[in-house]
Amino acid sequence: MTKKTILVIDGGGRGSTLVKKYLQSRSVKKVLAIPGNDLMLLDRSVEIFPETKTTDSKKILDLCKNYKVDLIDVAQDDAVAAGVADVLIKNRFKVFGPTKAAGQIEWDKSWSKNFMIKNGIPTAKYKTFKSEKDGISFINKQKDSKWYIKASGLAAGKGAIFAQNNKEAVGAIKEMKNFGSAGKTYIIEEFLDGEEFSSFAALNGKSFVLLGHAQDHKTVFDNNKGSNTGGMGCSSPPLVITGQIENQIKSIIQKTATGLLKLKRPYIGILYLGGIITKKNEVKVIEFNARWGDPEAQVVIPSIKNDYYDLVCKVLEDKTPKISKDNKYRIVVTAAAKGYPGDSSAQIGKEIKGFSKLLKNKNVRVHGTRITVKGNKYISGGSRLFYVEAAAKNVAQARKIAYNALSLVSIPGGNLHYRRDIGYRDLNR
Repeated sequence: MTKKTILVIDGGGRGSTLVKKYLQSRSVKKVLAIPGNDLMLLDRSVEIFPETKTTDSKKILDLCKNYKVDLIDVAQDDAVAAGVADVLIKNRFKVFGPTKAAGQIEWDKSWSKNFMIKNGIPTAKYKTFKSEKDGISFINKQKDSKWYIKASGLAAGKGAIFAQNNKEAVGAIKEMKNFGSAGKTYIIEEFLDGEEFSSFAALNGKSFVLLGHAQDHKTVFDNNKGSNTGGMGCSSPPLVITGQIENQIKSIIQKTATGLLKLKRPYIGILYLGGIITKKNEVKVIEFNARWGDPEAQVVIPSIKNDYYDLVCKVLEDKTPKISKDNKYRIVVTAAAKGYPGDSSAQIGKEIKGFSKLLKNKNVRVHGTRITVKGNKYISGGSRLFYVEAAAKNVAQARKIAYNALSLVSIPGGNLHYRRDIGYRDLNR
């Protein structure tokens, strides 16, 4: 059997998780990553391309030709929005990831919400606006309420702002301009009271296979305080997902696949359903994403016992493989430079003490993102730095393992930040 070369288009913790999973396959010889990160190079079967942008279709195509790549996993949102999959498919490469048209379900929230309404997919009531003045005028006519104000375009997971009242909503509308082109069009959405979750499925255009569920912890501080981030940690499988809830999720995913197929936009790849379970035990969709979540990938992917390369190939062949899970509870904790999600530049260039000990800890897996390796030193690049994944029989044990491991690591001056309550919902249950 000729072993395969895989390209993963991503550089963060999600990409790190995918690289590790593909390398576990008996069919895979080498994994390339664009842009990748330094910690991926701890495995000699990995090659990274840090100078190549995830949106540079021409460079990516040339690289695929030069390395005779057998499969490309388009795992990053900007790459989907740039139509990287379209270019590679046109050049007859095997691609796992949606086309630009199918991926509009993520990169254009206004379009996505309209798609949901047309296809009978339950979601929050909303209105779309293209000017600051019109949005503020709308809010001023409403009774004082809680709202979500969301940039319609891609904003690195930070484009949704929760407002406790109309005054805060006006402030959030004014913040939309800070997201550049992503915030030129924005959504004002009713607040839904309930428990949030994320679900992931692999779609082959017509049908799908459900891969798992997780709960992200979005805000920067414990007890859901502070600004939204790209994700401060995750837990899986969330105990709130009962059989009845999962049936609703499956129905929504099937409606989504069918709706996109009717538009001649067959969806191939991972679909991320960000949902909420209301007080009436009804699932409503907050958003769709056109790829794995980060850090959700770090808890769901490792739980899949299937050979991941074989799984992806079967999906691409219009099959629906049976998924086998290891039934462990996982948490992943995000370790960030102090100041994130704001300015963490003061931590760039500082050594992360104890990191080599963390890497040697056999009780956890470490997924890197913004760490530079210089000799035997591990240097902070600011923002989210790395993720610590722990697996056990239950949430309490997994938390203990993860936080014991994190106690080994620091940036001098107390400049390493992480939440200490990841998995709190299931711990309370």
